[in-house]
Amino acid sequence: MRIAVLGAQPPAAASARRLAVKVPEITALFWIIKILTTGMGETFSDFLVTHVNPGLALGGAAIALTAALIAQFRSDRYRLWIYWSAVVMVAIFGTMIADLLDFVVGLPYLVTTVGLSIVLAAIFVWWYAREKTLSVHSITTRRRERFYWTMVMTTFALGTVAGDLTANWLHLGYLGSIVLFAIAIAVPAAAHRWAGLGTVSAFWSAYIITRPLGASITDWLSSSRQDGLGLGTGWISLGATVAIVALLGLLTMRGADRTPDLRSDAGRPTGTDGSR
Repeated sequence: MRIAVLGAQPPAAASARRLAVKVPEITALFWIIKILTTGMGETFSDFLVTHVNPGLALGGAAIALTAALIAQFRSDRYRLWIYWSAVVMVAIFGTMIADLLDFVVGLPYLVTTVGLSIVLAAIFVWWYAREKTLSVHSITTRRRERFYWTMVMTTFALGTVAGDLTANWLHLGYLGSIVLFAIAIAVPAAAHRWAGLGTVSAFWSAYIITRPLGASITDWLSSSRQDGLGLGTGWISLGATVAIVALLGLLTMRGADRTPDLRSDAGRPTGTDGSR
């Protein structure tokens, strides 16, 4: 299933654009890779902080994230390996930040979840107030790109604590959390198809839920707790990485290292939900 996520283009923004679209086409493979990166970020972060000095792990992840984002911002268009490298580093670093709030600062899961939800909502409000669109296919200016990656980072941190909240505070365990988030991610897809939910709203709703879903899956596979399979964070991280690389290689062979130039869409009429 494809969700075409296209937003309204204000005349001022349209005239200021200098970039080609810098996000991938939203297809089934996009969602699979996204869930894999969220899961890998969860377990690899856990692997690093348990096998390396936590301070060094956090600092190294911050440096790698900075390098990945610099490469992404300097890119003149969507480049598959650069984009997904940035997503992977956001997943790893976002997990570390969420765990820092939970286990080092000592904030309760509920407080962190509510706090990050408020931050995420504020980003969306600010983004829409400035740009009049939340469409990922309108990421054609530096300012929109900054909004996008700030939002992505926040969703990864939020998803980490939300998964911990359901597994530990609500006592659903990892498997119960997987079932919960699998049902939750199906809701916007069903609402988009049969209840008229706008494409932009459906996309972002599903995007946010991919994080706790992917993290719950890999936690269940790797954890040595009673509700986990105990396969280990190292092996699960490696397996997820191999799967990600294989799928990105497949997309590269298909010529998916670019997205259509949507700048010519600026003059087309848009619906009230931002779809075309």
